[in-house]
Amino acid sequence: MTRVSGPAVVAHRGASARVAEHTLAAYVQAIADGADALECDVRLTADGQLVCVHDRRIDRTSSGNGVVSVMTLRELDALDFGAWHPGSSMYTFDSDPVVVDEAVRRVLTLERLLELVVDSEREVGLAIETKHPTRYGPLVEESTVALLRRFGLARPRHPNDQRVRIMSFSQLSMRRVRAHAPGLPTVFLMDRVPVRFRSGLLPFGARVAGPSIEIVREHPRYVARAHAAGAQVHVWTVDDVADVELCRELGVDAIITNRPRLVLSHLGRTEADV
Repeated sequence: MTRVSGPAVVAHRGASARVAEHTLAAYVQAIADGADALECDVRLTADGQLVCVHDRRIDRTSSGNGVVSVMTLRELDALDFGAWHPGSSMYTFDSDPVVVDEAVRRVLTLERLLELVVDSEREVGLAIETKHPTRYGPLVEESTVALLRRFGLARPRHPNDQRVRIMSFSQLSMRRVRAHAPGLPTVFLMDRVPVRFRSGLLPFGARVAGPSIEIVREHPRYVARAHAAGAQVHVWTVDDVADVELCRELGVDAIITNRPRLVLSHLGRTEADV
């Protein structure tokens, strides 16, 4: 990911305020909006495929119901993952039905998202969150790293290369990624800061602090402590301009947002309509 002045802007599940989260269309929109990187969640299907789905169940974001881990990719592919979101309607006019089906309706595999990233006309980063707990345990990290290796993305090009990073709330996930791909940057996500890490230190295997915006609002000095400990700080999920400004003032390194165009506009990096 090309380094920018000020915090990098990471599109959370794509441009998910505008288009249904985790659809190909949401990521295409995020790239068009100017996002520096894309964020996705990954889960393993019953037949060992990595799909971009946040929830353990598909009820909220699809036309079906059930648990991702006990369904096959073929079963998921038969469902509509975009109709629930009003933004999906913008892709139904004067469009090739096959293109619309892939972009808006079909479940997105991590493999397809990686194809989008490597084929992009400009360099775009990717932040992959492994979801836990799961019945497949270490297979999530093992499969993710194996797929990244296929695309030549499992080994950073230089010490500061963060084009691809793995994120998780699981400390064990950090250790697994470190074992499978020692050079990959890892982000320890937090909805609260454990007592032993309040000094800014991170668990073994983690290289970047990933506090929620609620943590940053309530404990703004945490950012400086993490920086002093040698860690970058990537904050989620930042959709309000007041929070964007707070992150800029505190010097956070990346802002993860559902509204990349709005954040970029506030940072003065685009004049696009938000």
